[in-house]
Amino acid sequence: RQHARTFATTPSMASGHNRWSKIRHEKGAADMKKTAQRNVFAKHLTLYSKLYGGDPALNSQLASVIAAAKKAGMPKANIDAAVARGQGKSTTGEKLEAATFEVIVSGPTAASSVAIVVDIESDNKTRSIKDLRVVAKKHKALAAPTAFQFTRTGRIVLGPPAESEQPAEEDRFDDVLMAAVEAGAEDVEQDDEGNFLLWTQPGSTHHVAQTVAKELGLQILESDIIYKPTAEMVAVDDEAAAQALAAFLAAVKEYPDVQAIYSNAIKGAISEEAWAKIDESLD
Repeated sequence: RQHARTFATTPSMASGHNRWSKIRHEKGAADMKKTAQRNVFAKHLTLYSKLYGGDPALNSQLASVIAAAKKAGMPKANIDAAVARGQGKSTTGEKLEAATFEVIVSGPTAASSVAIVVDIESDNKTRSIKDLRVVAKKHKALAAPTAFQFTRTGRIVLGPPAESEQPAEEDRFDDVLMAAVEAGAEDVEQDDEGNFLLWTQPGSTHHVAQTVAKELGLQILESDIIYKPTAEMVAVDDEAAAQALAAFLAAVKEYPDVQAIYSNAIKGAISEEAWAKIDESLD
C-alpha cells in the first residue's frame, strides 16, 4: 500500500524509477542480475564512503557492504573504485569532477522525443563528455540542452536496519514524518515495501538522511541529489522507439564515469518487457 501523506506540494516521482527496489525484481539473464547486483553494491559503497568515511576499519556500514560485495564476487578493483568515488577521488588519487551530459532521443514525432540528463563524475570530464557524444552519435541521439526540463532535488530512501529481515513498520510513518520535518525534509512517502522516501532541498540531503536514520535506527538505502522532471512526462508508445531508447541508455550506463541517468520518459502503449529494458537504466 502506497502512502503519500504529503505536507508540501512536491510532486511524486514517476513510478518505475525506484532504483532501491529494482534489485528485488527478477532480471531476464544471469549476467543482467550480476550487473544489477554490482551496481547496487557500488552505489552503497560510494554512499557509505561519502557519509561516514572511506576507512572500513572506522566505518562499520562500509565494512559490511565490502564484505557482502566480496562474497558476491564483485572484483576488488570495482570495490576500491566505488569507495574512492565516495571520497571524490579516482583509484589513482585524482580528484573527480562532476559534470552533466544532456541529450535528446528522438521518437516517431517531435512530441515523443525523450529528454535525458546524465550525471558524470570523472578525473577528465572533457574526455568523458567527448566519449558520450560518440555513444550518442552512434545511437542517433542529439546532444542538446535538456536540464531546463528538470529540477534538482534531494531524494532519500530509508529502510529497516541491514540485519533486519522485516520491512519497516507502517505505523512508524508518523515518527519518520516528524523527524524528517524537524531535520528539514519537504515531503515524505512510504512505498509498498515499507521503505520511506524523503524529498529535500539539494543542500540538506545528506544532513537529513543522517539525522533521521540515526534518530530512528533506520538504514540509508539512498541519498542522492537527482534531476526530477518538471514538465509533462513523455509517454513511450512505439515499440521500435522503445528498443532504440533502451539500447542507447544501456550503452550510456556501461560508461564507467556515468553515475546516474534521468529522463522524462514514462511507459506508454508498449509492452511491460519493452519498458523494463528502458527502466533498468534509469535512476
